[in-house]
Amino acid sequence: MTTLEAGQTARVKRPTARFMLAHPAHILAQGFGSGLSPIMPGTAGTLFAWLSYVAMTARWPALFTPFHWAIILVFGFVLGVWVCSKTGRDLGAPDHGSMVWDEIIAFWLVLLFAMPAGFGTQCWAFLWFRFFDMVKPPPIGYFDKHFKGGFGVMWDDIVAAFYTLLVFALWRAL
Repeated sequence: MTTLEAGQTARVKRPTARFMLAHPAHILAQGFGSGLSPIMPGTAGTLFAWLSYVAMTARWPALFTPFHWAIILVFGFVLGVWVCSKTGRDLGAPDHGSMVWDEIIAFWLVLLFAMPAGFGTQCWAFLWFRFFDMVKPPPIGYFDKHFKGGFGVMWDDIVAAFYTLLVFALWRAL
């Protein structure tokens, strides 16, 4: 969904691969093309995050240890603030639905704490994360409405990741 300020219209309604490839920030913000999905781009971005996390960790386990993932997540969040700000400005919408780097970083965070987990647990993590990201229960909705720019784009998904991890912590406690 495209989030616009009052009186603002998006310059680019549906970004294309040409738009994405026009700047490196667009490539990252749009999740290497996963955000260009015509239906549910946030879900497509989260699926990309899941598949890439599992593939990279399995293929290069020495390069993608939990410690390395933690560094990637911190760097990815900081970089995400900039790439989402740049791409949002270029699209004319500060939180355009095609920007999915926020979902990618947030779901990688969920997987960092949920792994190693079986496929069923990973599915539940995916479903819970998408639920919190779409429904935006408090304070996620507050952050989504009041925190603007790249930081706002990134932050509400980090909170959705926290909620997902909280569900898993409570599940394990019971």
